[in-house]
Amino acid sequence: MAAQWAVLGLLAACVATAAKESVLNMCMDAKHHKTKPGPEGALHGQCALWKDNACCTAETSTGAHQDQSYLYNFNWNHCGVMPEMCKRHFIQDTCLYECSPNLGPWIDQADTSWRRERIINVPLCKEDCELWWEACKDAVTCKENWHKGWNWTSGTNRCPRGFTCQPFKYVFPRPADLCEKIWSNSYKYTTEHWGSGRCIQMWFDPAKGNPNVAVAKYYAQNGRDASPVPRAVLLLLLPAALLALF
Repeated sequence: MAAQWAVLGLLAACVATAAKESVLNMCMDAKHHKTKPGPEGALHGQCALWKDNACCTAETSTGAHQDQSYLYNFNWNHCGVMPEMCKRHFIQDTCLYECSPNLGPWIDQADTSWRRERIINVPLCKEDCELWWEACKDAVTCKENWHKGWNWTSGTNRCPRGFTCQPFKYVFPRPADLCEKIWSNSYKYTTEHWGSGRCIQMWFDPAKGNPNVAVAKYYAQNGRDASPVPRAVLLLLLPAALLALF
């Protein structure tokens, strides 16, 4: 009996390890993502940070830089022209979402018609949230949640009736409000800094490597918000772990 418990313990450890490793280099099942990450030497503009290993194609990276692009037909200028410095941060946000293969620990199921998976509570570095807010505080919008509630009757997003355009600094009084509310808690504001290994960076120097690889590994090992590996993932990897033991 003791030997059986030892085997079961080893099996559980193998399954847990395999499950953790599986989220370190993956693409979510969403509208424009590749099925597997890989090199993309022709990534456009700000998305080029991920050219060595990306979940986006060159075409997607080009769309990420366009106003009202084919990606989602979303109009950044729904309350007037968005300032260029602010737009740079939204482009970088789009590049991170579309291109990063290091968001696995935060991928969750989505209940929308256009994607089966989403990210939730990705811990963004303090600098990313605060620079984003600082660049956009005087830009204008009419909604704090940009995922839903728009008027799409024209084919693109317009402010719903009764919603007033006002500066970001009133819609999002703090950097945390912007990062956490604008995309339905896709991101989580943290007090962790660039280079800490404890937060995802929107901006980094690719010549020094992608720091988000280590961040994904840390949270895969410790659980996002200390949560365990999902049971569904464990069951999926169980057969392979059993074969490895015999």
